[in-house]
Amino acid sequence: MTNSNSVDNGYPTGPVDEAGASDSFRIDLERFWIQALNLKFWLLGIIALGLLAGLAATLLATPQYRATARIEIALAQQNVTDAEPIEIESRGGTLQYLATQYELLESRFLAERVVEAGNLTRDEQFIEAFDLKESGNLSPRRLQSILRSNVSVTPVQGSSLVDISFSSPDREVSARIANLWAKEFLDANYEKLFGKNIEAREFLEEQIEELRERLALSERELIDYANANGIVILAPRGDSEGSETATQTLVGAELSALNEALAQATTERIQAQSALRAGARNETGAAAAATLRNRLAEAQSQLAELRSKFGPGYPEIKAKEAEVASLRQALEGESVVDNRDLQAAFRKAQLQEDSLRAKLQESKNSFLGQQGQGIQYGILKREVDTNRELYDGLLQRYKELEAAGAGKNNMNLIDSATPPGGPFSPSLLRNLLIGLVAALIVAAALVYLRETMDQTVRDPSDVSRRLGLSPLGLIPRVVAADIVDELERRSSEISEAYAAARTNMAFLTSDGAPRSMMLTSTRPNEGKSISSVALARSFVQLGKKVLLIDADLRHSGLSDFIGGDANQDAGLSSMLSGNGQLSAAIVPVGAHGFDILPTGHRPPNPVELLAGPGLKNVVETALQTYDQVIVDGAPVLGLADALEVSKSVEGVVYVIESNGVNIRAVESALSRLKSANARIFGALVTKLDERNSAYGYGYGYGYGYGYGDGAEERDRLTS
Repeated sequence: MTNSNSVDNGYPTGPVDEAGASDSFRIDLERFWIQALNLKFWLLGIIALGLLAGLAATLLATPQYRATARIEIALAQQNVTDAEPIEIESRGGTLQYLATQYELLESRFLAERVVEAGNLTRDEQFIEAFDLKESGNLSPRRLQSILRSNVSVTPVQGSSLVDISFSSPDREVSARIANLWAKEFLDANYEKLFGKNIEAREFLEEQIEELRERLALSERELIDYANANGIVILAPRGDSEGSETATQTLVGAELSALNEALAQATTERIQAQSALRAGARNETGAAAAATLRNRLAEAQSQLAELRSKFGPGYPEIKAKEAEVASLRQALEGESVVDNRDLQAAFRKAQLQEDSLRAKLQESKNSFLGQQGQGIQYGILKREVDTNRELYDGLLQRYKELEAAGAGKNNMNLIDSATPPGGPFSPSLLRNLLIGLVAALIVAAALVYLRETMDQTVRDPSDVSRRLGLSPLGLIPRVVAADIVDELERRSSEISEAYAAARTNMAFLTSDGAPRSMMLTSTRPNEGKSISSVALARSFVQLGKKVLLIDADLRHSGLSDFIGGDANQDAGLSSMLSGNGQLSAAIVPVGAHGFDILPTGHRPPNPVELLAGPGLKNVVETALQTYDQVIVDGAPVLGLADALEVSKSVEGVVYVIESNGVNIRAVESALSRLKSANARIFGALVTKLDERNSAYGYGYGYGYGYGYGDGAEERDRLTS
């Protein structure tokens, strides 16, 4: 006998190689496609709902208007003037610099400036556009969040231009905020470039204005003091160090002039006096008198010079005065020349000298009086000079900063935003595309989840691929009211399917189909009992004598198809209890051509009856009379009946309902059978319908299998 896995029915039974793995992947994709075809109405409904949702979103959405302002961002240049700015900032690479500016354009810092510059907390048009009046939340942080969520920054590819767009339900608000956003960004950049210089200039402006007032006040005080004290300034006078620390007043100039005139008058008087004396003496006396007069004139001249420099109490002045008096006394002893002209000239010179000397003394007294006033005048004058120097220095620095801080902004506004002509959102096409994409995603998810979570047998190849069983037959779902009528009609799809299954069973052993076999399933209502009847009929059609044993002692289903009372006294349960003969319990089924051993009365302990040797003896006894013994066993899960029955037959044919039973449950049931050392010949896949037709299986859908063998065999038997 050959192994059941050697049955060649066009399904892979050996190990999967690399090519097989690629085929498996292809088949998996195909399974998703087939699942999508099975769910086509659901998927079409989902797509329709997605499109309707896109249409509804378009109709219900508030129109949004987008206004765009365009600016240019160039690299910052260093100052090229002679007066350098307070701080020169370095710039990184072009890409890094531009990326930084893009982030600044969307920053909270800029949003805060826009809120403050536009006074948006009190802007009725802005508040109404975003429907903020009802909420009452007009905090700057809330407004900043609204601005940042509605502004978009889009660099123009391949250029240094940047588009700043703002969206709102009001076209005027959109244009105004877009322009305000661009303006605040440009202003912030300018302040960043020249902010230090601007601050310094503002500080210097304040200091210059303060110094201007202080200088004017100090000059006014100086002039008022000079006017009050009669101080007339003629010209500045430098000291030994060259600095203008003193000035020449009118009194000082007058004193200097009088001193010079007095010296000249004294000289003239001395000369007149000498001439007068010279005319009244003899030659000897004249020479002596001339000498005395010269000496007196020289002494008087020296005395006048000393008096112009020093006060009356100066010791040298007293000495000179004594010398002059002595010389005069000496001259008085000389003879006086009786010359009226000389005497008149002498008196005139003497009067002029005395007059100048008196005037000089008066001017000297005035000058000495102004000396004390000059101290205060100098203090005021120095304050004026100090204030003027400070004012001139600050003014010069201000002009330098003005030249350095008057740089050009490296960013410019290219195009101002204008109110848009129409809304950019909602877009019907975009919403329909979004709805379609969302619907496709949901549809794909549905297909994926349905395929991954649906562990039922849809592709009959899963029987061999996942369960390791040979699919002996693929049985279609019958929609007729009476399935037995369909079985009796040989040309029906289900009759042909079971004929093909019977043919495949002929290759299970070297002697043909196994003489004794049990049909079982995972759970009830998978088509196990009808398959038992159908196979029994099919073997009968080959001319074999068939016995069908109903071994489901808990719930028999054969009576639903062949009639009769499964709970009669004579039956399998009686024989397993040792009461009765096989021949007496067998019931012929004339309509189908085979005999049946019913269950008999329903025992309270079916597992204990099936676990004994009774069933095996019944099968062996039946094989002495019948060509085929088919046992309709109980389902595997939850029961041990099928495991006990499997020990009394050659093997098991497992019935699997497509699109119904979970593969994991089938695997668990098969594992239990294998643990009982049951031989599993293969599987019958039942209830195939249009959901399985896409896999290449099913009757009435243009697909078939094994019809040729079954038809030829049927024709041979009926000929």
